Amino acid sequence: MTQWWKDAVVYQIYPRSFNDTTGNGIGDIKGITEKLPYLNRLGIDVIWLSPVYQSPNDDNGYDISDYHAIMDDFGTMDDFHEMLNVADQFNIKIMMDLVVNHTSDEHKWFIESKSSKNNPYRDYYIWKDPKPNGEPPTNWGAHFGGSTWEYDEQTEQYYLHLFSKKQPDLNWENESLRRDIYDMMLFWLDKGVAGFRMDVINMISKDPEYPDGELQATGFGDGAPFYLNGPKVHDYLQEMNREVLSKHETITVGEMPGANVEQAKLYTGKDRDELDMVFHFEHVGLGEGELGKFSPEEWRLTELKEIFSSWQKGLDQVGWNSLYWSNHDQPRAISRFGDERERYRVKSGKMLATCLHMLKGTPYIFQGEELGMTNVRFDSIQDYRDLETLNAYDDLLSRKLLTENEMMEAIYQRGRDNARTPMHWSNDKNGGFTEGTPWIPVNPNYTTINADLVLDQPDSIFYYYQKLIQLRKEHEIIVEGTYEDLLKDHESLFCYKRVYKEQELVVLCNFTDNRVEFELPESIELTEEPLITNDSTPIIQSDQTYQLEPYQASVYLIQK
Repeated sequence: MTQWWKDAVVYQIYPRSFNDTTGNGIGDIKGITEKLPYLNRLGIDVIWLSPVYQSPNDDNGYDISDYHAIMDDFGTMDDFHEMLNVADQFNIKIMMDLVVNHTSDEHKWFIESKSSKNNPYRDYYIWKDPKPNGEPPTNWGAHFGGSTWEYDEQTEQYYLHLFSKKQPDLNWENESLRRDIYDMMLFWLDKGVAGFRMDVINMISKDPEYPDGELQATGFGDGAPFYLNGPKVHDYLQEMNREVLSKHETITVGEMPGANVEQAKLYTGKDRDELDMVFHFEHVGLGEGELGKFSPEEWRLTELKEIFSSWQKGLDQVGWNSLYWSNHDQPRAISRFGDERERYRVKSGKMLATCLHMLKGTPYIFQGEELGMTNVRFDSIQDYRDLETLNAYDDLLSRKLLTENEMMEAIYQRGRDNARTPMHWSNDKNGGFTEGTPWIPVNPNYTTINADLVLDQPDSIFYYYQKLIQLRKEHEIIVEGTYEDLLKDHESLFCYKRVYKEQELVVLCNFTDNRVEFELPESIELTEEPLITNDSTPIIQSDQTYQLEPYQASVYLIQK
């Protein structure tokens, strides 16, 4: 099997917020097809499509009620086929979102499962008796608040839901369930999709003992040790590979909260026949306090560098990295890791793009990243739509763990809706996203940050991303070079080099709004002209002494 995905750049589309062609305020599949020429101009190879399956939308499509149907809000299967065909004309592949840790409670499997203990679908889900005192089977806390267990009066048992109570967990111990999932995956691959991004796929195997977890500040136990990277997860993924993935030239990436480098070696190892890449959470979890993302704390650049370096070195020649700053579950990259002030917004955005795209791995761009989109500050909690955010707001305020101001500030910094505000296409009403009322308000800064503007500016962040993608196609060292960190203890600069055959690629990034002087090892001799830079100010001061302007990024290709 070829590993074409190593050369690829992936662009994530969150369909609900991308482009609305019907005026109902919700993005749709026809809207994606309409914008494929734009994505082709950017130069991306693969679209990761967040779920478009039929869903009651408790968790914006990550609660699926029919894996074989398209959500009415998004269009029809004919629309999907048209999108596939047009994408193929641009040599753009489509990677589907695979959500198989759980379904919607409105899925026919769960409706059957809940109807009777004797129903053939009963064991498609995880049902347990109460503890002798009537309490839930474990003390685990759910990711969206509350207990992971919901009681069913009719059958007098609890079902497990690691997320919303409307997202019951599937029982992967059941062979019939696994067979149905594999058949569903083949259904989509046979249509022509290129592969899958697998939602929380390292949660599918649970500890069969179901022990209580250590009590947390939330008042619930930490169940993560008993459902993350569980005892049979590798068996299941290897079976999935045999039954499904090996039959097609696929791209696969597993979303894996709590996975470390050593575990990723197992998931992505060359000879293990599981997945191509994983999404880990170490860098996006930086600065999480006692209440997780809702009590954000300061973090240091050395911490970020140590995380990237450990993954770069750990998976080198063993597995493969996915590279991302943001996605539909994370705040906007510039607001999180850069500087959203207008003076530095574009420059820091280019710096972040440089830093990421020059690392070893497959880069992921989240919609709007190439425009320099930022977080949003809605005045009222009423403007937010994200289930996790709304549940946390109610829970943390009711228990007086945070004040209203503290909670809103945390939402501004880390809330998931930061990424889900509609795409900015123009300075027309609603950023050109819809002629109707958008399902979530548009960020008011769309008048100064939009696609029309960046496409008219030769030095815009869009064309910078375009060049980074082109360089990846032109220089093998960007794909294959080994990684070496430089200045690893520096708290302002992220500098590293890549080495391949007779070449070195030196990447210098300033993560601050200060001018920074520094020295490089004597073995490095920079050329006069960088391969790419976001600031034409020369950085060479004298022999081995250099200077980077605020948020400057420069990359040098050196022939040895």
